[in-house]
Amino acid sequence: MEEKNNNLLPHNIVLEDRKHLTVSGVKDVDSFDEMNITALTALGEMTVSGSGLRINRFSTDVGELAIDGDICAITYAETSREQGGLFSRIFR
Repeated sequence: MEEKNNNLLPHNIVLEDRKHLTVSGVKDVDSFDEMNITALTALGEMTVSGSGLRINRFSTDVGELAIDGDICAITYAETSREQGGLFSRIFR
C-alpha cells in the first residue's frame, strides 16, 4: 500500500537561479556524487548534472528532494514504452 501512495504523488520541479532545485514526487535516490544525482521519480528516472552538487534534504515520507550546487542539466531516462521504433514493432 505504501508503494501505491508514492505513485500518486505529483511530480514537480522548482529550479531557482540554477543553484537550488526542489523536486517532488521522488520515490528514491539511486546514486549521487558531486557531478550527478540520479533519483527515481513518479515519472521515471531523473538525473541532475552539474558541479558541487549536494543533497540538502530528502524525505521519503513526502517524496521531496532538495539539491544545492551549480545545476547544468536535468534529464529523464526513456521509459520502456518509448523504446523501440517502427522497425522493432514490424519485426516482432
